[in-house]
Amino acid sequence: MKSNFWLSDDQFELIKPHLPHRAAGRRRTDDRRIISGIIHVLQSGCRWQDCPPQYGPSTTVYNRYNRWSQKGHWQYMFRELTAALAGSSEEISIDSTHIKAHRCAGGGKGGPLFRPLDTQKAGATPRFMP
Repeated sequence: MKSNFWLSDDQFELIKPHLPHRAAGRRRTDDRRIISGIIHVLQSGCRWQDCPPQYGPSTTVYNRYNRWSQKGHWQYMFRELTAALAGSSEEISIDSTHIKAHRCAGGGKGGPLFRPLDTQKAGATPRFMP
């Protein structure tokens, strides 16, 4: 089994100044643990509800990721971190080439039920006689 992911002290110190400060509701506790949980789920590809309990409640991990995504906090952090690390020995690259899809997401057998007739190639022999 793969070990859990934890942000190092140096990594969290780079992220810490860019975390949102004035959030409504209760004060956040242990951002490092929750962000490590978010990164673990994104790296491993597991479901949010299967997040290991060492990172805190899975609903908290998911809600933090989801709310920050909607408010644009992740994009802001990525932009600031790439600017801060540009040209350094720890220069980063962000790649998002992996997309999860359910096995039935490819559509039904045989494609669409009704196909428009105008998509036939020009000059093709029709398959039916009017």
